[in-house]
Amino acid sequence: MQVFKTSRTVIANDIDHHNHVNNIRYLEWIQALAAAHWESVSTAIQRQENAWVVMRHEIDYLAAAFEVEQLELKTYVSKCEGTTSIREVEIINAQTGKLLLKSKTKWCMTDPKTKRPKRIPENILSIFD
Repeated sequence: MQVFKTSRTVIANDIDHHNHVNNIRYLEWIQALAAAHWESVSTAIQRQENAWVVMRHEIDYLAAAFEVEQLELKTYVSKCEGTTSIREVEIINAQTGKLLLKSKTKWCMTDPKTKRPKRIPENILSIFD
């Protein structure tokens, strides 16, 4: 299993009326992290011939993050089967090591021209092993 990691600092625009990171911001980070991972492991041709769409998000919000905190974001694909994959994400407070969020997203591989689901090609399956 290949783990993709990045980090970020919580900024003022990430904060909601409860003075912690907005749940919608976490969802944006989950999707951006998935896109960054896909970009880092796929070729331009693979990206032209295949497109991922979300079928379902499961998000467990475990603890709050606050402005100026440093976060570590990790993702990996835990399962690929037929036309779908399950991508897991963890967001951790980099200073304390505390797990703030974990998520599972079910993605569907599609043909960008027809917009129809398609079986995940072998050359993409091998990327996530």
